[in-house]
Amino acid sequence: MVNAALTRVPMSQAPVRRYHVMVKPIGSLCNLDCTYCYYLHKAELLGTKSNFRISDEVLETHIRQYTEGQDGDEVVFTWQGGEPTLLGLSFYEKVVALQQKYKRPGQRIDNDLQTNGTLLDDDWCRFLRRSHFLVGLSIDGPEELHDAFRRSKGGQPTFKKIFAAAQLLHKHDVTFNTLTVVNRLNATRPLDVYRFLSREVRPRELQFIPCVEPKNFRTTAPQQWNPESLPQLGSTAARPGTADSVVTDWSVDPEDWGKFLCKVWDDWYSRDYGKVFVNLFETAVAQWMGMESQICVYHDFCGKTVVLEHNGTVYSCDHYVYPRYELANILQTTSSNMVFSDRQKNFGLNKFASLPQRCRECEYLFACNGECPKNRLLRTPSGEPGLNYLCSGLKKFWSHIDPIMPQIRRRIEEEQQRRN
Repeated sequence: MVNAALTRVPMSQAPVRRYHVMVKPIGSLCNLDCTYCYYLHKAELLGTKSNFRISDEVLETHIRQYTEGQDGDEVVFTWQGGEPTLLGLSFYEKVVALQQKYKRPGQRIDNDLQTNGTLLDDDWCRFLRRSHFLVGLSIDGPEELHDAFRRSKGGQPTFKKIFAAAQLLHKHDVTFNTLTVVNRLNATRPLDVYRFLSREVRPRELQFIPCVEPKNFRTTAPQQWNPESLPQLGSTAARPGTADSVVTDWSVDPEDWGKFLCKVWDDWYSRDYGKVFVNLFETAVAQWMGMESQICVYHDFCGKTVVLEHNGTVYSCDHYVYPRYELANILQTTSSNMVFSDRQKNFGLNKFASLPQRCRECEYLFACNGECPKNRLLRTPSGEPGLNYLCSGLKKFWSHIDPIMPQIRRRIEEEQQRRN
């Protein structure tokens, strides 16, 4: 994905503007009722209980602004939800036509679509292939693990439909990644999850997202918690499943997250290195080689991707769609003005500025950078707020892979020499 960044170029040229907008064209409307979904409640929170569909005016305004507002040769449109396929195939045919209308000469337009896959059929897949959409398919592992939390509005299991969607995508040669939410249950079976996804679903890339949700996530925006109410690292409240826990029961346990990553890494490195791509591992290798993180949560600043809701309102981040983090509406100002505003820059830079001293002194700061600020739910043993809920698990993983990184670096350098 293209991230929002002001990239320096030679003095003879103007700065290159690049940013990324994640569009919610149908808001939080979805045909599933996943237990852990952080977005289903947005309709009530934002007061948009009806007319979820993005208007033609907002859609065309976004596509025009987005292509005009950045100077790179590539512009990536991201469509999420809710469930964006509820809008129907004709909507995305209109999207492609508008993109062709507004793109500049030499500008490349790419699209990615995050979906639960339940509505995909042959017609959809033919369109996705023809229009070169990258698909993100949400699937949480083998059937019993997937169906534990990902069910329909009527409480019915969804695995069979989603696994069938993966086969359809293969049949039509549609490029797709998997997005797996690692929760309290599937985190305890890392190899079952990884081997099923890599060998049976067979996406281009595996993406793992840890499920971390404060108990009050439906009403309280991230980083608006009372610092005194945050539990300390090592307390019972810093783990899921306890009466005083700071997170929901389905949130991943920090220790299990670390074990999950270590187990999957070992299997990946011994069997699948160079053949299977895992987003967290790819970015770890890059960072150990001195490059920037390829994932926003491990970068030293954030705010590079904003969210456009169906009514044209833009928010600072996908996990910050709360009234406090509303920027403006694209019908009143441009998305590029919002992204490069002082307010959004300060939002992004605050990621590093708000780190507790414990993080600043950590040997793995270069790899973690405090992870996502939305997960900074703990206090350090000295009482300083802002420690990431996943800290103990992440440190377990970083220390596990650290001794292997010199070997990986040598392998990469040798491969580069052979190619040259």
